[in-house]
Amino acid sequence: MTHCRGYRAAAVAHAADVLTIGLDAEPHLPLPDRGVRDLVTLPEERATLDRLGLLRPEVCWDRLLFSAKESVYKAWYPLAGRWLDFEEAVVTIDPDDATFHARLLVDGPVVDGQPLKGFDGRWLVESGLVVTAIAVVR
Repeated sequence: MTHCRGYRAAAVAHAADVLTIGLDAEPHLPLPDRGVRDLVTLPEERATLDRLGLLRPEVCWDRLLFSAKESVYKAWYPLAGRWLDFEEAVVTIDPDDATFHARLLVDGPVVDGQPLKGFDGRWLVESGLVVTAIAVVR
C-alpha cells in the first residue's frame, strides 16, 4: 500500500504465487535538502546519485532512491518481522532498464531455504510521480 498527495495504490497477490510485495509512490521532486538525502543514503549511493544527475538531470534520483528504500522496507518487514534502517541496504539503480537492486547489509531471514540477500525491483517516473515496486515470487 502507498499514498502521497493525489495518488493512492495497493497491490495484492495470491500467497501461493508471491512471497512479498513492496510498493511506494512519491512526488517527483527532489528531497527537501541535502540533510535528508544524507540521512537516507550511504556514501556510495550519494556518489551514484551525483553521476546519475549528470547523465539524466530530468529525474529526481534522490527521491527515486528514497522510494526504492521504502519499497525495500515494505517487502522486508513481512518476511523479517523487524525494522530495516536506511543504512542497512545499498540500492543500485539502473537508469536504462528502470530497475534497481537492494543489497542487504544485515542478515536477512531464510526464504525458501536460502538466506535473503536482497531485492530486485522496478521504477517509473510518470505524471509527476516516482513509483517503485518489488515482488518476490515463490
